[in-house]
Amino acid sequence: MNAWSEILAQVEPLEDVAFDDGLLERLTANAQTLPAIHFYTPTFKSYESSEIKGCGRNAWPAVSITGGDCKLNCDHCKAKILEPMIPARSPEDLWRVVNTIVADGAGGMLLTGGSNHRNEVEYDPYYKTIRRIKDEFPGFRIAMHTALVDEAIAGRMADSGIDAAMMDVIGAQDTISQVYHLRRSPDDFERALAALTATSMKVVPHIVAGLHYGQLLGEWNALEMIARHKPSALVLVVVMPNYANASRPFATPDPHEVGGFFLDAREALPGLPLLLGCARPAGMAKRAIDAYAVMAGMDGMAHPSDGMVELAARLERRVRVTAACCSIAVGDEVMALEGGNPGLEIDLAQILEQERARREAARRQGVFGRVKVVAEGGPSGCCGA
Repeated sequence: MNAWSEILAQVEPLEDVAFDDGLLERLTANAQTLPAIHFYTPTFKSYESSEIKGCGRNAWPAVSITGGDCKLNCDHCKAKILEPMIPARSPEDLWRVVNTIVADGAGGMLLTGGSNHRNEVEYDPYYKTIRRIKDEFPGFRIAMHTALVDEAIAGRMADSGIDAAMMDVIGAQDTISQVYHLRRSPDDFERALAALTATSMKVVPHIVAGLHYGQLLGEWNALEMIARHKPSALVLVVVMPNYANASRPFATPDPHEVGGFFLDAREALPGLPLLLGCARPAGMAKRAIDAYAVMAGMDGMAHPSDGMVELAARLERRVRVTAACCSIAVGDEVMALEGGNPGLEIDLAQILEQERARREAARRQGVFGRVKVVAEGGPSGCCGA
């Protein structure tokens, strides 16, 4: 049996999860010294005298300049992801929204919006207001979903004070044409990435594994594109097509193929922070995907499955945990790169003691509870989907 198979067998939440033996051999052979891993979790349990503040839902709200409107109507999203966001359909609305959320304790926001037919978000009227926001609230972070840009647009974004620029990098023409309904090419995505990385902004590209109807198609090409430039970090997520039409459904991506892609990403980008964002399938697929991410050497993970903290510790990875709510989808890309709250470092003995207590309580109650660990920090500890 592979040595890591034996370790996996010791982690109770993984006992029913199937892993690929060949991939485990690859992961073991490429492990060497795994880096520290930082978990961002919305659930807490006290360790010794550590104290925390709750991470409120408004710590990193998402604001859309188009409300719920988007011209692309991509097959995996259908613009539904925009609907719960705070609308700011004019610069004046944006100014009022920011003043309100700052008063509510927000440390930053995701600024986004629906795309036009060329996959461009039309931010031009907003740059002066963004500059005003940054001048008035210099500690307020703004992460922007840029979509496709050219050098001039990227420059205006940087001049306005945007802290982090985020964009999905798509490496397959078929995915661009069929899923996004877009008449652009992978070269357009690389040109946009090049324009963004030429500015002073932190640039955090995302790759969505399984974006082609649940199949991995252009992800490796996207990795090559990112490797040719110098972003600040890379966020990997796995497609969650909750709004896809029944006539063109998405399959759940194969967790083993996703795990292999994680290892390929780690090998292709050895010095770049790799973060697993909060978007990924639920259930057994998530547990397998998360375990592969831990074994592949991801630097950070949002909302880990049960057993992941224990697995990392058993693999002798240094483990840190930070309190972070669902705003991690935005906040981690910016805050982790700022070198802010380092979280609470915990060891295997602490994890196992906490796990035993949790499982015993779950057995008494007849339910299987979540792993709960605590870390220092609250909204300021949110530190990439």
